[in-house]
Amino acid sequence: MARIVHIALKVEDLEKAARFYETVFGFQRVEEGQVRDHTSRHLSDGTIDLALIKYQQQSPEALLSGKGPCIHHFGIEVEDLEASVRELKASGCEILSPPGELPVKFRDPNGVVAELVPVGRYKTP
Repeated sequence: MARIVHIALKVEDLEKAARFYETVFGFQRVEEGQVRDHTSRHLSDGTIDLALIKYQQQSPEALLSGKGPCIHHFGIEVEDLEASVRELKASGCEILSPPGELPVKFRDPNGVVAELVPVGRYKTP
């Protein structure tokens, strides 16, 4: 069964956002890195990966979910990535990621951005 394992928030101040989730909710820092045109800091409550994303510029990826701070996307863990992508396409979803790129970002029939990830993609403390 597929399950939600990841939520990404687009933020303007990475330090301020991380401090808030760590202090108020006790989330633990798992990892941080530079990917394409953004820096992401991953926190976890032990179950869900919360990615705080700071874009360096307003790229097409940065604007997928609109301007300013917002929920950028959420991640769904699936056992069979290829079969799930085929099912998305058959359901009329727009695949946003280039072929072969992980995770596989898509826009659902209502316009919401999400991504498919293989089992074990996100770490927990």
